Amino acid sequence: MKVDPSLCIRCGACVSVCPFDAIDATDGYVAANERCTECGICEKVCPVGAIEVARKKV
Repeated sequence: MKVDPSLCIRCGACVSVCPFDAIDATDGYVAANERCTECGICEKVCPVGAIEVARKKV
């Protein structure tokens, strides 16, 4: 997952919905940690479209 810091409003919505506890919020910025599975839930709840999840081709 990638977060565009210029769009992110640091609302914490992504942190609260992540089922893997894979998003760290430090110093006002959010970033995925090693537990991220790129499931896309955070991308769906982001109210400003600041998160992009890489889709795996099947």
